[in-house]
Amino acid sequence: MADELVLRAQKFINTYNVDGIPTVIEDGVTGWGTMYALTRCLQHELGLTSLSNNFGPGTLAALETKYPKLNANTVPSANFCRIIQSALYCKGYDGGEIDGKYNERVSTAVSKLKADMSVTNAYPDDYITPKVFKGLLNMDAYTTVDGGSSRVRIVQQLLNRRYVTRKDFYVIPCDGRHSRDVAKSMLLAIQYELGMPDGVANGVFGPGTQGGLKEHPVSLGSTGVWVQLFTAGMILNHRNIPLTSTFTDEVRNAVSAFQEFTMLTPTGQGDFQTWASLLVSTGDPSRKGAASDCVTTITPARAKTLRDNGYRYVGRYLSNVPGSSLDKEIKPGELDTIAAYGLRCFPIYQTYGASAGYFHDTQGTVDAYAAIHRAAHYGFKPGTRIFFAVDFDALDHEVTSNIIPHFEAIRRVLAADGRYRVGIYGARNVCTRVHREGLSKASFVSDMSTGFSGNLGYALPSDWAYDQIATITIGSGDGAIEIDKNIASGRDEGQNSFDPPLSTEPDGQFDASRRPALLEDIQVYLESEGLPERGGGIEGMVQIYSTTEAFNLLMEHDYIITAVAKKMRIRKAMVMCPLLWEIRKLQTLDFTFDNGVVTYHTFADYDPTDKYIKRDSSTGLGQVFAGTAIKARNHLIDKGRITASVKNPDNDDDIWEIWQKLNGEQYTRNTYNIHHVAYALMHAGAMMGRGLPTLDYSYESTRLCFQRYRGEDDVAVRDGHTQLGLYHVIEKHFAPLR
Repeated sequence: MADELVLRAQKFINTYNVDGIPTVIEDGVTGWGTMYALTRCLQHELGLTSLSNNFGPGTLAALETKYPKLNANTVPSANFCRIIQSALYCKGYDGGEIDGKYNERVSTAVSKLKADMSVTNAYPDDYITPKVFKGLLNMDAYTTVDGGSSRVRIVQQLLNRRYVTRKDFYVIPCDGRHSRDVAKSMLLAIQYELGMPDGVANGVFGPGTQGGLKEHPVSLGSTGVWVQLFTAGMILNHRNIPLTSTFTDEVRNAVSAFQEFTMLTPTGQGDFQTWASLLVSTGDPSRKGAASDCVTTITPARAKTLRDNGYRYVGRYLSNVPGSSLDKEIKPGELDTIAAYGLRCFPIYQTYGASAGYFHDTQGTVDAYAAIHRAAHYGFKPGTRIFFAVDFDALDHEVTSNIIPHFEAIRRVLAADGRYRVGIYGARNVCTRVHREGLSKASFVSDMSTGFSGNLGYALPSDWAYDQIATITIGSGDGAIEIDKNIASGRDEGQNSFDPPLSTEPDGQFDASRRPALLEDIQVYLESEGLPERGGGIEGMVQIYSTTEAFNLLMEHDYIITAVAKKMRIRKAMVMCPLLWEIRKLQTLDFTFDNGVVTYHTFADYDPTDKYIKRDSSTGLGQVFAGTAIKARNHLIDKGRITASVKNPDNDDDIWEIWQKLNGEQYTRNTYNIHHVAYALMHAGAMMGRGLPTLDYSYESTRLCFQRYRGEDDVAVRDGHTQLGLYHVIEKHFAPLR
């Protein structure tokens, strides 16, 4: 909602005509753009020539030198005062009309701001110090916000009150929410109490801090600042106790519960490991773990190493990352080795997943089908939980815009399939939010990434199953293996027995009794991708077939598809996806173009400017261009995969000969066309640098073949992803029949 006084502040900013001070949007809404602009206005008033959004050391030093205490008597100019007034209004305090006068209203507002910050003892009266000014020119709140906790706010105020005068401690928010800044401030507080001087205390959980904490355990009957900081840490980790300087029975009981939750020995005492779990996401990284995950194949020697070192669970990958040389997926016979040595395996699904742009509902659908297929391929039994990876530091707004829609699609697909359960791998905030949405029931937490914003200031998710805390190497010789050490909670136990792997033999003809189930899955998938049972084409264009009709026509050609797939040693699903897609998308305009090709090649007096008359067009069941077919067949002839006469794609006679064969018998039998769909896909693999497709072709290579089959524009890229999802839907039904 627009605020008239914030609008006035924005209008004031826009009175500056200074290089480096941007014009802000006058919408009456406080945001970073407005606060950054006010920061630049302040820097200009301080005489700084290099203006930036950052209220950094230079700005702070200039204030400390020139105006260490700003009030009615020391504010240097009317505009300087207007900056203060504007910032107060943006923070929700009375700025006194933005008239350049540090009057009683401004004085009262500044005093209220400092009281909310809890820095009045350090900075009495009504003046603004450089650190208060820094806090004024950001988006931090100093009163409890929605979702904030009064207990957390008391901790925040304690830290400000006690440590704000230390050189590297800046005013932190008092909004009732734990955050990255609060987490760092807790570590600074620990370091200050350990006696570290300014310049040494840095907010990092290093050897000096760890050693100092080992000297300060707290337990029943303990009193003083260490108990107060310990209970502050408990509160920040969502433990419902008061901030106190006395270690009471209530505190002891809460500590025992926290220790049980984090799989520490429940002593009820504030020992080093408990301190560590309160302060950093890894906790004590040297503690023993019962779970691991790795990119290395588990051989008998390595399995023995894991078992002998106390590990009972091992996470392994269902697939490799496209484009990566790292081969980390499960190998044939590996799961039998894992089970033989008494270990249990939990599967991880990850392709790229290292930026927000990867995550969206379509990709979630594709990943879900791929994970189901790979899990079934390796023999993971129904009930297995698959952990889908979010392997980057997702910001909170990216969780909302990208991660949650991605997991909504995953949940929908896995729920419809019924065999596997959803888990998530990611930072604490990512896992917690996905769990709260009901999209996952177990989290594999990437706590080893201590610097992730999604870990700093967030408590361990309530549904955590595995907690990744350190990378280590164990064993020697053939048994040496590098692993990520994990703590296991018991919420997930992986699997220790597996069904036989699915066959990698070529596909046979489809079982007609299974057609209704396959059609239903295809309909659900296409509808999720915006293609309903009927319609969904270009506005004004009539589509010939519904999804059901397109599917029935496709299945009428199953024997031809089976034959060509066997001949070329590729998966039937690879041929069927573009075929089904093109049949479903066929529209009346396609016939117009077909007639145009006939006109071009058979009528000497055609109008060459007619946009519908063309030398070549996509035609037949798979909508293949004659030029594309000629190039594909020539490539396969050269590779010795087919025997045929070479044709020239620049020769009209050759184009016309091949086009007529592709056009087939009015979209009925289409044997020639279906063969050239397969040829075009194989040539696409070569053109994309992936080599000719095979029975074990990678998913990424398959997607690129679909993409190239469709063309080279953004629509082709989108359709490549969509068709890969369709591929997984079909493979779900075909793979068990091999």
